[in-house]
Amino acid sequence: MANNSYSGVKNSMMEANHDGEFGCTLKELRSLMELRGAEALSKIGESYEDTQGLCNRLKTSPIEGLSGQPTDIEKRKTVFGQNFIPPKKPKTFLQLVWEALQDVTLIILEVAAIVSLGLSFYKPPDAEREHCGRAAGGVEDENESEAGWIEGAAILLSVICVVLVTAFNDWSKEKQFRGLQSRIEQEQKFTVVRGGQVIQIPVAEIVVGDIAQVKYGDLLPADGVLIQGNDLKIDESSLTGESDHVKKTQEKDPMLLSGTHVMEGSGKMVVTAVGVNSQTGIIFTLLGSAEEDDEDEEEKKKEKEEKKKQRKNKKQDGSVENRKKAKAQDGAAMEMQPLNSDEGADAEEKKKANLPKKEKSVLQGKLTKLAVQIGKAGLVMSAITVIILVVLFVVDTFWIQNLPWVKDCTPIYIQFFVKFFIIGVTVLVVAVPEGLPLAVTISLAYSVKKMMKDNNLVRHLDACETMGNATAICSDKTGTLTMNRMTVVQAYIAEKHYKKVPEPENIPSSILDILIVGIAVNCAYTTKIMSPEKEGGLPRQVGNKTECALLGFSNDLKRDYQAIRNEIPEEKLHKVYTFNSVRKSMSSVLKLADGSYRMFSKGASEILLKKCYKILTANGETKVFRPRDRDDMVKKVIEPMASEGLRTICLAYRDFPVSEGEPDWDNENDILSGLTCVCVVGIEDPVRPEVPDAIRKCQRAGITVRMVTGDNINTARAIASKCGILQPGDDFLCLEGKEFNRRIRNEKGEIEQERIDKIWPKLRVLARSSPTDKHTLVKGIIDSTVVEQRQVVAVTGDGTNDGPALKKADVGFAMGIAGTDVAKEASDIILTDDNFSSIVKAVMWGRNVYDSISKFLQFQLTVNVVAVIVAFTGACITQDSPLKAVQMLWVNLIMDTFASLALATEPPTEALLLRKPYGRNKPLISRTMMKNILGQGVYQLVIIFTLLFAGEKMFDIDSGRNTPLHAPPSEHYTIVFNTFVLMQLFNEINARKIHGERNVFEGIFNNLIFCSIVFGTFIIQIVIVQFGGKPFSCVALTIDQWLWCTFLGFGSLLWGQVISSIPTSRLKFLKTAGHGTQKEEIPDEELEELEDMDEIDHAERELRRGQILWFRGLNRIQTQIRVVNAFRSSISLYEGLEKPESRTSIHNFMTHPEFRIEDSEPHIPLIDDTDAEDDAPTKRNSASPRNATPTPPSPTPTPTTTAAPTTPVSPSPNQNNNAVESSNHLLPEGPKSGIPSAPGSPLHSLETSL
Repeated sequence: MANNSYSGVKNSMMEANHDGEFGCTLKELRSLMELRGAEALSKIGESYEDTQGLCNRLKTSPIEGLSGQPTDIEKRKTVFGQNFIPPKKPKTFLQLVWEALQDVTLIILEVAAIVSLGLSFYKPPDAEREHCGRAAGGVEDENESEAGWIEGAAILLSVICVVLVTAFNDWSKEKQFRGLQSRIEQEQKFTVVRGGQVIQIPVAEIVVGDIAQVKYGDLLPADGVLIQGNDLKIDESSLTGESDHVKKTQEKDPMLLSGTHVMEGSGKMVVTAVGVNSQTGIIFTLLGSAEEDDEDEEEKKKEKEEKKKQRKNKKQDGSVENRKKAKAQDGAAMEMQPLNSDEGADAEEKKKANLPKKEKSVLQGKLTKLAVQIGKAGLVMSAITVIILVVLFVVDTFWIQNLPWVKDCTPIYIQFFVKFFIIGVTVLVVAVPEGLPLAVTISLAYSVKKMMKDNNLVRHLDACETMGNATAICSDKTGTLTMNRMTVVQAYIAEKHYKKVPEPENIPSSILDILIVGIAVNCAYTTKIMSPEKEGGLPRQVGNKTECALLGFSNDLKRDYQAIRNEIPEEKLHKVYTFNSVRKSMSSVLKLADGSYRMFSKGASEILLKKCYKILTANGETKVFRPRDRDDMVKKVIEPMASEGLRTICLAYRDFPVSEGEPDWDNENDILSGLTCVCVVGIEDPVRPEVPDAIRKCQRAGITVRMVTGDNINTARAIASKCGILQPGDDFLCLEGKEFNRRIRNEKGEIEQERIDKIWPKLRVLARSSPTDKHTLVKGIIDSTVVEQRQVVAVTGDGTNDGPALKKADVGFAMGIAGTDVAKEASDIILTDDNFSSIVKAVMWGRNVYDSISKFLQFQLTVNVVAVIVAFTGACITQDSPLKAVQMLWVNLIMDTFASLALATEPPTEALLLRKPYGRNKPLISRTMMKNILGQGVYQLVIIFTLLFAGEKMFDIDSGRNTPLHAPPSEHYTIVFNTFVLMQLFNEINARKIHGERNVFEGIFNNLIFCSIVFGTFIIQIVIVQFGGKPFSCVALTIDQWLWCTFLGFGSLLWGQVISSIPTSRLKFLKTAGHGTQKEEIPDEELEELEDMDEIDHAERELRRGQILWFRGLNRIQTQIRVVNAFRSSISLYEGLEKPESRTSIHNFMTHPEFRIEDSEPHIPLIDDTDAEDDAPTKRNSASPRNATPTPPSPTPTPTTTAAPTTPVSPSPNQNNNAVESSNHLLPEGPKSGIPSAPGSPLHSLETSL
């Protein structure tokens, strides 16, 4: 370290100025930020004397901040870096192309096409041609046989098309997502002091040396040292994993770290490290910000180089240094591999750990399952097609024609087999709906983009679709249902209740002075009232809105609060007790000139009045305030105010005379008592004008709106009635937090689901609630099994303490304006205008996504069914598919990519809000849709087969059936293909409606994408038919033939009307399809196979057995280690808590906050038991003897076949032995004492699995 002795400081200041450098280097600051608590203080003391010295070195002033000159800011950026952590490089287009090529069906097609290409270049000698059977001979002239390669080439070309389209879609999706991320990042602003002015700047603009103001709810954007703080408490769990809040003071622990959350209080810090050099940045750099498991090799190499450099820069104690050097020399490979495999496992592990919390999006679950089912069916069909074709050919050639197998004919026969194979593969390609995931992605991405315009910033894509299923919304009151523009409209002051703000002359001046000073000092200094943005507008409110109302009140009383603040700057406040959800009040202490102290308090009136024992009277004197007076006041003042929907705030003060000496400020209860009440004000927060309508829409759409607020119950009830949450004459519950808790807890104080179930269906307003109450309510509703549908709950929140509830809910909405960073971090959607009616828009978009997918499915499945049947029967009867491979691929392209674009981008209509939510287990394909699919399928098949077998007579053309191998394309088959495509096009219009509506054209011109796609496809079809020639196996058609094709296509619209006239209820045989997997529906035998139901989606379940087993192994080990740790921490806390129902239900796991092992031997969980907790109910019912029949623990260790030592209690550092030691502690307490070491002791299994 340079100049760390004090004598060097003055010179260094001189040198620094001389060099144009700063008095400390990046390296020093970095090493300073790695220290905590006392170490950090002593380091600051020895290097910089104190924080003031540090500020001087950084050339900044704790009061004025940086000058804000662009040159200075730029220089700081170059020396200390920018506050920006570079994101991971996006995948290049080529990588995405490569990924799209990995599709199995495409690979099969490519291989087939290449084989076909190779064979077409082989020419057998002409003489033998005749011997090879009649199929091979024929009408080929020279140039025709030359064109044999075209089919293979065309297939390859269409494969390339499909791949490029897929890759482009992925690429644009990624780009959109990154745009979204950067938008979220730009939105985040932070308050700093520059040139003596408090301004908000984007987080990326913060530089070292900035003086930042931190307050409740902030996510710290950079590392810094505290220079002034009030009651600051910080949640550092994101860095340290410790969930306790850390108290930060200048005297004990002034280090503030980036990425941590301010849970309470406020303060100022000087920024000392930004971007990659901050603590979060360092961690990110080590991870290589690797969210993905597959990194490129070069990137890894680069990272290693960087890491080596970093190591050399960072001199820590020698031993570590040497070890690291050794590691670096050992060669990079060794270093990276364990890290990566671990990370991969970890990433999987994380994914798994998070799954139960937010299940895989319902829609995706249903879709994947459906896609896999359809794919299997397609595979079977294509296999049968190939087999039939081969058999027919062999029988015809070698048996009926009795030809010998001639060596010269082999290539020709092989060519036939390849052709059959290609037909089979195309059937498969058409059958597999690879457009499904595409449709979902397009639909979601499109919705997300459009929702931005509706003030919904979506952070997690699937939140969009979950919102369509929402059945309950738990909303905050302030700012969401109301305008969050508070004004004081009533006051009780000097023994008089004023119904509007009193004139200053009517109030004794002594009271007025106390009141104004109390308001000015005891409101956060970050809160202020600014001049209006445009002339004649309302003044702008900055900061906490309740405090803004009080400052506005002081302005209404013609007094200037800013003058008092200038006189008493924030630094002069002796002590501040900031507002939090426990205190429900805020107090600031001033030291007066004579050495006495005066404390000003403000807070919820019913809470603060309990602590008042005096009140100021009309002549400015104090008089005693008895409990009886207080009850009077509550009845006559507070309740009338609250019933008008006003929030009541009490303002009070207390003097601590010199004679008593300095009070003990840490003893909060004593300090906050014996107050003198100054006044009670009623603050109005008007309901947003559009809210009652939005709530009506929600109720009509089958969504229950509940209000959860910290306000007084009367205020809450009044506002709920104004909004329409409570209607007159309804028997709904309005509870206060205390009463709610009393009703849901049993004698032991534990929350019981049955008790919650009695309350929540009726509950509409929860007042005076704490954040935990909100979380309890949300969890209770989600876990409830009273109604047959699992409830899908959306929650709005703005405060830091709403984090848990936002995370627990199915969809968490955070407020964009009033919300704290912590809330935004935990949410799924950010409401950029804080308005409840935007939530209704989100519901509309969510339902629209669901409907778009259903529309697409209805279209897709019709095409699938028809194409597969046509190819199959055609192949069996005519030994050749009427639809050629290239044509199939074109059909596949229209129906997958284009149709998903066209149908997935339908704009939502208000009509979506007229139906009830679908719920989690509604099938994707309703019976109405099934009717449409089958009906249209029948029509198309009849037309196609008529054309196929009678077309040549109708149009008076040559038959296209039974043509030889390389025959030129026929008009007949061109007409079949053309009609088929045109029927799909018209059916695409039919598919726009899925609930059996008559008018399929309704609103069609609102969707330009749809119109342009249908029109564009039609144009391309004309080009393909007229000019496609040999590659597409097409011949140009006449106008007459075109008109007939179009007419037959148009018929599907008319037929659609016929179908919708048939009532669905008559068709009993129709089944629904595409359910989500229900846990209860699965019979026990299958449970064994479906081990991992929730953990890995259905497609992967079909495909990835091996990986699952490997990850399950990891999962088990981690679970065991977790269990062991939990045991160590909570030995015998929950000894006898076994309940009879716990054996079968997984809901009870976690009813106790710590941990509860459910096992018949209360000592140590068997490995399979912990697993049962893991795999949800899958293993519960499994017939493993260990779970089913609890073996009574034998007094002596039963002889087992394993060689594992039964209970080694050796002080070795192995995790397993800790488990055993804890088992020994447990033995005396357990009801049946004995040594639990059956073959299933976790020890033995842990060792074997490790």
